[in-house]
Amino acid sequence: MRQSRAMASVRKPAIVRKFSRDWCAGYAPVGFARDAAALEILDLTGKVVSIGWEQVKWVCYVRDFPPPSPVAEAFQANPERLLHKRFAIRPRVPGLWLRMILADGDELEGLAANDRSLIEGAGLLVTPPDTRSNTQRIYLPRQAIQALEVVSLIGASGRKRTACPDRIAEQPELFPGALETP
Repeated sequence: MRQSRAMASVRKPAIVRKFSRDWCAGYAPVGFARDAAALEILDLTGKVVSIGWEQVKWVCYVRDFPPPSPVAEAFQANPERLLHKRFAIRPRVPGLWLRMILADGDELEGLAANDRSLIEGAGLLVTPPDTRSNTQRIYLPRQAIQALEVVSLIGASGRKRTACPDRIAEQPELFPGALETP
């Protein structure tokens, strides 16, 4: 029973978008090794597909896959259903609000965790602007990012700042003679 729980979290449903605008659906690993030469996904037919990182634009972890019917042409053009690539208003979820320009010129915003994965990982895992869409998380390999801008830090740590005891002093009055008038 323990093995089945571990296997459930190893791969998640994902759609891999390439720079050639081609895409493939399958099950991608949750974490990626920094020195891995290629992305290996398990496609819907059960085959392991290897895609070079230089071809990968992003890996979208999705809720469900697009239907295979010809009626769903809209899903075939945009299987990630990523309609909003920018935040309309300031996000409320804590994290770093990032704006990225990808190698093909696409612009994407997302929220990333404020931790060491920003500088040490093989790529960035961000939450997209529209959390109600099919895409829950987006993994961007470092090779795909041309420019990165930190827009804002949302919800800094809940740690309270304490004033230095040297600086604690009685607050001076702004209008010292105002209260003494009869």
